[in-house]
This record gives sequence, C-alpha cells and structure tokens, in this order.
Amino acid sequence: MIRFVVIALIVIVAWIVILKLTREIRTANVDWKGWAFIAGFIALAFYLSHVTGIGGF
Repeated sequence: MIRFVVIALIVIVAWIVILKLTREIRTANVDWKGWAFIAGFIALAFYLSHVTGIGGF
C-alpha cells in the first residue's frame, strides 16, 4: 500500500513539474531552430554509430 502512495506522489509531482515547464517554455523566447539542429545532430550520431558499429555503447 505504501508503494502505491509513493508512486502516486511521484506521478503527481512529475505532472506538476511538466506543467510548469510547458508554461515557462510558452512564455520564453526559445530558438527552436537551434534546438532542432542539436536534436538532429544527436540523432544522426546515434544512427551512424548503430549503422557503422564505430563507437558502440
């Protein structure tokens, strides 16, 4: 029973944090092109690492 209470509290806290972050991001002036470039670069690095087998994790 205690496990369910702890898990429920963690879920509620995570939900509140996500809501606050989304509100903060909406009001902030974010450079989305830069973030998209960073995410694409990281995805490409993981893809090339998987395909070539170089630098595997």
